[in-house]
Amino acid sequence: MESLDALTSLVAGGGVVVLSGAGLSTESGIPDYRGPSGVARRHTPMTYQAFTRDPVARRRYWARSHLGWRLIAGAAPNDGHRAVAGLQRAGLVDTVITQNVDGLHGAAGSTSVIELHGRLDEVTCLDCGNLTSREELDRRLREANPDFTARVAGVNPDGDVDLPDEQVAAFRTVDCGICGTGMLKPDVVFFGETVPAQRVARCFAAVEQARSLLVLGSSLTVMSGRRFVIRAAKQGIPVAIVNQGPTRGDGHARVCVDAPLGVVLPELAARVSGSAATVGV
Repeated sequence: MESLDALTSLVAGGGVVVLSGAGLSTESGIPDYRGPSGVARRHTPMTYQAFTRDPVARRRYWARSHLGWRLIAGAAPNDGHRAVAGLQRAGLVDTVITQNVDGLHGAAGSTSVIELHGRLDEVTCLDCGNLTSREELDRRLREANPDFTARVAGVNPDGDVDLPDEQVAAFRTVDCGICGTGMLKPDVVFFGETVPAQRVARCFAAVEQARSLLVLGSSLTVMSGRRFVIRAAKQGIPVAIVNQGPTRGDGHARVCVDAPLGVVLPELAARVSGSAATVGV
């Protein structure tokens, strides 16, 4: 209760920038790798280098993701996402920086969302730069693989599933529908790929103008997100972290709350807004 009181006091001051991670989406059915509901990684995550250089690795990715992304596309925002959107409507949260690629902040009604690692529901051509919807690619892949089916037990946090090699080998990929030959890639940042510099600069600018930084559901293991916590601490901007389990940013935080986000965030929003109805929960 003492930590929640301190968190409430910090957020009530407004000017909050949110930094969210996979832990915020676990209650929407999307697992993470490091939290208490995380799953053991059964295969090496796709790297940008392997995707662009190895046709076999690229086919493996698309076969797995063709099935897995539908489960993420069907996920709905949870109470945590809706609470963040409610805090924005109340004028307390300015910008949301998310490390997630599931689009659930926007689906919950949040605005001024910077999707640090991109969106899984968009596809880019690495040759001509054309951006298309994942729904359009799904239609084309279905046409190219009319008999491709598999029993899916669960989706991995990066939007793919595990498939045996024989099923992967039978999968057919497609090229860009605009230029005809370009290599298609989900518009997300793979391991080994650099987040666009302009996007990172927007995040740093938002953090530096904030009155406080609120981290939600991130272990901050990867520097991609942790750098914003470090910057806030160096600037003397208070950092609050709500996560299940310890994070690599705890040493920089003024407030740490170790609890489920789906419980803490609606309670926080109700406290600072005066009514749970404000956040739609």
